[in-house]
Amino acid sequence: MIDWQILVVLCLFAFLAGFVDAIVGGGGLIQTPASLIMLPQLPVATVIGSLKLPSFSGTFFAARQYVRKVPIDWKLMGWMALTAFSASFLGSQLLTQMSNRFMKPVILVVLVLVAIYTYSKKDFGQFSHKELSPLQKTVYSLMICLVIGFYDGFIGPGAGSFLVLAFISLMGLDFLHASANAKLINLATNLGSICLFLIKGSIIWKLAIPMAICNAIGGFLGAKMAIAKGNRFIRIFFLLVVMATLLRFSYDVFLKP
Repeated sequence: MIDWQILVVLCLFAFLAGFVDAIVGGGGLIQTPASLIMLPQLPVATVIGSLKLPSFSGTFFAARQYVRKVPIDWKLMGWMALTAFSASFLGSQLLTQMSNRFMKPVILVVLVLVAIYTYSKKDFGQFSHKELSPLQKTVYSLMICLVIGFYDGFIGPGAGSFLVLAFISLMGLDFLHASANAKLINLATNLGSICLFLIKGSIIWKLAIPMAICNAIGGFLGAKMAIAKGNRFIRIFFLLVVMATLLRFSYDVFLKP
C-alpha cells in the first residue's frame, strides 16, 4: 500500500520529469531516483517497471506536439522504432536478471566528454549540417536505436539525452529535429520495456496511472515550450540535464554504498 502523501510527491516529480524530458530528454533522471528513494520497500524492477508507463505517456504527448511542427521520415522511423523496441525489450529482460552497476563508470566518462564538447562548441546542434547518403542515414539511425534502445531498457536515465546527442553528432540534425526524432524513438523503447514488465507482472497500476497523467501534462507543456523557444534554448537545457545526469552518476559511482 502506497501512502497518498508519497503518491502526491511522486506525481509532482512525474510532472517535472515529463516537462524536462519533452525538451531534451533525461526525465528518468528525475522520477527514477525519487521513486527509488521514496519506495524503498519495493523491488527495484517493480519500481522501474511501474515508471515506464508515466514515461510512455509523457513522451506520447510530447511526440504529438513535435510531429505537428517537425518533418519526419516515417519510412525510416518505422524501422528505427522496431529496432529500438526490440533492443529495449532485451535490455529490460537483462535488467531483471543482473545488476547494471558495472556500466555506470563508463557512462560517467561519456557524460563528462559530452558536457565539455557541448559547452565548448557553441554552434553544436544549432543547425542541420550533414548531407548523408540514404545508406549512411539508415545505418547510423539503426545503430543509434539498437545501442541506446538497449541502454534505455537496461539502465534508463539519460537515454533521451543520449538519443539527442547521437542524432546531432552522427546524423547532423539540429536540436529541434533531434529532439523530435528522440521522442518517437523513446516511445518505442518505453513500449518495449512496458511489454516486458507486463509479462513479468512488475507494474503497480495505482502508482503508474496517476504518475502517467502528470507526466503527460508535463510532456505536453515542455514540448510546446521547446518548439516555441527553438535550438538555443534547447541547447542550454541540454547542458543542464547532462550536468544533472553527470552528478547523479557521480554519486552512484563514488558515494553510494
